[in-house]
Amino acid sequence: MFTTNPFAELSATIPPPIMQTYAVVMILMVVGGTLFDIIHKKSALYFFRNWQNAKNKGTQQVGGGEMVSLAIQTAVVDGLASGEFCNPNRRIAHLLTMYGFVAYVVTTVIMVFGYPTPATPAPAILPALWTIGALMVCLGGYWFWFFIRVDVTAEGNSPFRLMRADLFIVSLVVSVTVGLLWAYVQATGNTALANVFLALYFLATTVLFGSIPWSKFSHMFFKPAAAFQNRVEEANGSRSNLPPPADSPKIYGNNRQQPQNY
Repeated sequence: MFTTNPFAELSATIPPPIMQTYAVVMILMVVGGTLFDIIHKKSALYFFRNWQNAKNKGTQQVGGGEMVSLAIQTAVVDGLASGEFCNPNRRIAHLLTMYGFVAYVVTTVIMVFGYPTPATPAPAILPALWTIGALMVCLGGYWFWFFIRVDVTAEGNSPFRLMRADLFIVSLVVSVTVGLLWAYVQATGNTALANVFLALYFLATTVLFGSIPWSKFSHMFFKPAAAFQNRVEEANGSRSNLPPPADSPKIYGNNRQQPQNY
């Protein structure tokens, strides 16, 4: 299982062009769903207006070099390291899910399009990364669902209580879990059970990528933009139209220059 391309074995049942077409449709659903989400919720307009307000109400100018520095900080701290999470457990769970999902999706695309049949065997590293990525998603996803999810245990609710906000994490974890089960059962040669898991895999994956307008899937695109905007507002002094902290006295002159007289 760890060294076998499950999609190449699937080619005996489903022709590679069909699998490749399905993958393209899923990609188009991600693009279309995200664009629909932006238009429907007017997210781009919201960010643009906030950007203009921050620029107009800023107390100091942010230069191009500083803007690049803020963008790099956002990419590294908020994007790659999930620095917005203060809770270390939630941060680790998020990183496991994020990097696992990236490895899982990238290797899926490579194997489906680059190594679609046993006649073109995939390097052993690809199915290994596919499996490891899927296991990381499961570890991070189930950890979040049963132990970290906000206001579930604290409010005395069952961890199995479902709301629309849970659509993304549930469809993601179910899709990846069923995908692992399908790959394992297919490797054992149990064709009938493998076909059952395959059908569930297609269903869960379609829900994951097809429900973007109603789920939190597109937050992975919006959060970096929001984090960058917050850094810019902090740098130019607009502070999202919020007052300064009570323990932060007003600074006159250049706040980057150390006091000279005491």
